[in-house]
Amino acid sequence: MSERAGGAGKEIVVVATRNMGKVREFQHAFAALDREVRSLHDYPDAPEVVEDGATFAENAFKKAKEIGDFLNLPVLADDSGLCVELLDDAPGIYSARYAGEHGNDAANNAKLLDELMRRRQGDDTEQPLLSPARFVCALVLYDPATGRSVEAEGQVEGWITSETAGAGGFGYDPLFFVPQYERTMAELNIEEKQRISHRGAALRRLMEKLS
Repeated sequence: MSERAGGAGKEIVVVATRNMGKVREFQHAFAALDREVRSLHDYPDAPEVVEDGATFAENAFKKAKEIGDFLNLPVLADDSGLCVELLDDAPGIYSARYAGEHGNDAANNAKLLDELMRRRQGDDTEQPLLSPARFVCALVLYDPATGRSVEAEGQVEGWITSETAGAGGFGYDPLFFVPQYERTMAELNIEEKQRISHRGAALRRLMEKLS
């Protein structure tokens, strides 16, 4: 069996993340294409990629290509983040390391609320919805065998709330209020989240291109 084939001969797609929340979402999506999804947990020697692009798409492409070339396997990379209107679209591409430490969700959420409260000094800070915001996701699937890549992007609009709610999701999900569900992203189940999330929208566009 070649390295490009996994269990039951399924084609392997490596997701360029160690975030198991993201991995579960990608596994859920790629099940329809009968692909075996692995993550960087399966490849501990894969390089750490410096995300120094100016956009989400640039960072996603860089991760997909560097890791794909290293593993000689198709790699799906995403770069996603939160853009908050009141903060001039911050934290943006710095979302995962907004508070300084990469992937510290609690610290990032705390800093976000702190920055919003500082901007809203003198306003009615008792209002539960603090600012319009949007999640953005750029996806790139790169295959080193052909040198080709497929790109897709998705967004979802919502609001930042003054308090966290929900035990699901990750990142800023507990603060991101989705008006059509009247719940935060962290209060949605995976099917609901896939239907409306930025990553779900990007995945649907990617799947349309792949099929």
